[in-house]
Amino acid sequence: MTDQNVSNAPVPQSPFEQIKRIDPDGNEFWSARDLMPLLEYAKWQNFKTVLLKAQIACENSGYDPDDHFTDVGKVVELGSGANREVEDFHLSRYACYLVVQNADPSKEIVALGQTYF
Repeated sequence: MTDQNVSNAPVPQSPFEQIKRIDPDGNEFWSARDLMPLLEYAKWQNFKTVLLKAQIACENSGYDPDDHFTDVGKVVELGSGANREVEDFHLSRYACYLVVQNADPSKEIVALGQTYF
């Protein structure tokens, strides 16, 4: 007997899975700079507010935010060809969960993130 509901079509990969990274020790993390546009935030200043709320929630839950929000710099190339370092964070899965919980709930991608994380 064959299952009529099984399809050989590839399952689309979650956009959150597509930006996930793995460090040299095999730990998964997400770059806040990659997560920001995915969650439809155009400005770092607006997204930084969400990150700060998520860090407060992390601390209020009894966890050390430094274990989940690793402050890293990221070098970006400017239009002039010059390089500039910008603020970024490597986020654990738990940090991403807290970020999407504190993001704008009117955005459809935020609901998808709440389901994913």
